[in-house]
Amino acid sequence: MIPRGEPGDDAGVSGPLTLSHLRGYAIGRSLFRPTTLARAIERLGFVQVDPIRAPARAQDLTLRLRVLGYRAGDLERRYPRLELEEDWLVNYGVLPRRHRALMHPRTVRRDWSAVQRRRVEEVLAFVRERGPSHPREVQAAFDHGRTRNAWGGISSATTHLLGEMHYRGLLRVARRDGGLRIYAATPAPIEDARGPAEKADALVDLAVDKYAPLPARSLGMLCGFLRRGAPQLAGELERAQQRARTRLPHADVDGQRWLWPAGDNPSAARWRRDPEGGDRLRLLAPFDPVVWDRLRFELLWGWAYRFEAYTPAARRKLGYYALPMLWRDRVVGWANLSVADGCLRHALGFVGVPLRHKVFRRALDGELEGLSRFLER
Repeated sequence: MIPRGEPGDDAGVSGPLTLSHLRGYAIGRSLFRPTTLARAIERLGFVQVDPIRAPARAQDLTLRLRVLGYRAGDLERRYPRLELEEDWLVNYGVLPRRHRALMHPRTVRRDWSAVQRRRVEEVLAFVRERGPSHPREVQAAFDHGRTRNAWGGISSATTHLLGEMHYRGLLRVARRDGGLRIYAATPAPIEDARGPAEKADALVDLAVDKYAPLPARSLGMLCGFLRRGAPQLAGELERAQQRARTRLPHADVDGQRWLWPAGDNPSAARWRRDPEGGDRLRLLAPFDPVVWDRLRFELLWGWAYRFEAYTPAARRKLGYYALPMLWRDRVVGWANLSVADGCLRHALGFVGVPLRHKVFRRALDGELEGLSRFLER
């Protein structure tokens, strides 16, 4: 299905859809004109949260490019005043509150034992009476000992239980304190009147909307991640994946099928007009929507990006926390950033010949200056 443009700004170019069109669409659609924090998250649909700070957390690095005047930590500071939730979608992050009902009520393979159910009831009563509670406060009231966590280590059984109660919708994250979740009781059952098939289609649409244009080969991976957010819809998500392959607009480009949301036209002229200026350089977080799908990244930009924070240092090729470097309509390399003696330091790597001309250096200096302001408290 080759997109046909409507008259005006969304009119498509003549001829077939190309990778150049898809690159412009990927950039223009995701790196929209900066707006308010609430509107940016609404438009993104979901922002992945990660604890590593190098030099800032991934959620802050993602939002700084899309929110006017954004500073590191603004999401954590302003979260309690916004209609947002922390929850699992494709992975763990922040999303508009109205999307949460698509993943609930969650079912799990193994139910709680009688002992665990009693602990859940006690903790839930404590949090309801006390209000937003720090895990240390719950731990002080209920010392449930230690347990093995998902990474094979040992952690507090009470903290683990709070996480399970959050996952099952009994608790919500009211705010963060120094990065730690402060839990509150969910005020009412999380409900959505739509049936399972409608919910599954809505979840697929939400994910495709965030990562468009999406290679059809990535759709199965994406639906696999969605099953973490909505395990009770596993079968429906499989069927929704098959429906999406024909339901959503698509086209074959260079031997790959690509999907995008209904109503969009990837060849429209507006995607090729950068509101920030054609020579702008942007350093992208490892989990930025432009970067997250590694297959899409390689198809669009012609090289393989790898997140190496958990790779042994001797085996790293890009660096601990390499930020892909988007200049104009190409990802030309990466940067590793650090702060030393109050100054932002950078080390660059390039896919091809290093860029050294004045236009590029000016763009890099502008991005580093913006990052320095973003890191100021």
